[in-house]
Amino acid sequence: MRTDIFARLDREPEPPKIVAPRMSRHRAALFGGTLAFYLAIVFAVLVTSWLVVLDWKVMLFRPYQQWPELHAFLDYYVVLGQRGPTAVMVACWLGWRSWRQHTLRPLLVLGTSLLLLNVTVGAVKLGLGRLGPHYATQIGSAEMFAGGDIFPSGHTANAVVTWGILAYLATTPRARRYLSAVSATVSLGVGLTTVYIGTHWLSDVVLGWAAGLLILLALPWFEPLIARAESWIFDVREQWRARRRAVRQVRAPGVVPQPVLLPQSIAAEVAAGAGTPAAHLATGARARAHHVPTVCPERPQSAPSGTRRPQPHPEHGSRGTASPAPASPLTGG
Repeated sequence: MRTDIFARLDREPEPPKIVAPRMSRHRAALFGGTLAFYLAIVFAVLVTSWLVVLDWKVMLFRPYQQWPELHAFLDYYVVLGQRGPTAVMVACWLGWRSWRQHTLRPLLVLGTSLLLLNVTVGAVKLGLGRLGPHYATQIGSAEMFAGGDIFPSGHTANAVVTWGILAYLATTPRARRYLSAVSATVSLGVGLTTVYIGTHWLSDVVLGWAAGLLILLALPWFEPLIARAESWIFDVREQWRARRRAVRQVRAPGVVPQPVLLPQSIAAEVAAGAGTPAAHLATGARARAHHVPTVCPERPQSAPSGTRRPQPHPEHGSRGTASPAPASPLTGG
């Protein structure tokens, strides 16, 4: 059984050398063309051109009534464009990649792209205030500046950005091609699904595709900022680790000083505030003298267990003095 497949799941011993993409001439040209297309869509809707007429024709066609058997499946498929579920799924994958490659760049790129998405798309939504098909008030109207928030389509732009990040962060040309095709298919399907359900105009979806593509094309401009943020986070982590090591060394097990119990008289002097240095030194000396262990007088050494102590003569007491003989009950003393 091959084990090299499972070995790819282990953490790499050293961070790989990943070259961040730069804003090349080709990418800059694509960004400029996409921005011009974005502005053209906004202008076409503002002047109520043929694009608004097409929006109404598609809405009145009611695709959800033409193909009702697809409704149950597409209700679940459109979740691939919701910001919360898709961000969690992609963040889990990129988090594992960050752990494996010892780098925070995948997560920082995802956070940067989502921040740009919320700021740019949200600002245009609130600024133009277009109403959705279900809330339209006049047939043929662009429904602009009416308090809505559906232009451009957030589902579509989020699908382009979230799934396009996987292709942007791919490390090989082959993986980048495959992931680009997958992200384009998912974002295209999510956009058309919102038109099928009737929550967005067709022009909303087209503008959402352009908005998401602009964010992906602009990411190389933010790569230096992402690199500095990653370096700063790693520096903070090392400082925190060094602080924890210092705390552990201070808390290492050692001799714990025992409190000194002062006599009542000395304790009263300390509490009274004998504040001069000489008084403190005298108090400390008296406390140490008070705790000097008492030396007991020497006791006579007992004879070793193997020797026999000499006994006094039975006729003489100690030091030559005769000891009286005990009285015998038979002799009468």
